[in-house]
Amino acid sequence: MVNSMPVKPEILKVTQTASSRLFAVEELQLRFSNGVERTYERLATRGNGAVMIIAVDAEDNVILIREYAGGIDDYTLTLPKGLIDPGETPEIAADRELKEEAGFGARRLDFLKEMTSAPNYMGHRIKAIIARDLYPCKLEGDEPEPMEVTRWPMSRIDELVALPDFTEGRAIAALYMTRSFLEKEV
Repeated sequence: MVNSMPVKPEILKVTQTASSRLFAVEELQLRFSNGVERTYERLATRGNGAVMIIAVDAEDNVILIREYAGGIDDYTLTLPKGLIDPGETPEIAADRELKEEAGFGARRLDFLKEMTSAPNYMGHRIKAIIARDLYPCKLEGDEPEPMEVTRWPMSRIDELVALPDFTEGRAIAALYMTRSFLEKEV
């Protein structure tokens, strides 16, 4: 059971301390309801957010991609994902990213959940979207190299999660939530 919500701290000052093409680092001067003041740092939110697509084909396989991940300097097996462009809904962005990264469009898109990563330090949010009724459709994206596309049976998610190159926490959570979502539909 969740207790009553605490009073959010008052933001006294926000200072951008660094920025790059993709990121802005902010320093937050905060005063908590008990009078304690602290300085926090965060990667600030920019843009319109992002989507992660859990695409499930007619044979109950999830569509995965293998891509280079700069943060870990390695290739990783994961779900298609990308930024929501200005003017796009999360569903339109999910369909576009799926076409760009995996070569499929979706006739059915269901919002699953909005997730964060390290919310104590980052404001980034990603919307998990389930894509079904897939059809072949490839769009040119901004990826520097072609993505390896793999199908994995939804019935074997536990084995997928155990693989050493399937490590992204948001993708793991999204798969288990998708499995529950789809089981409720049956």
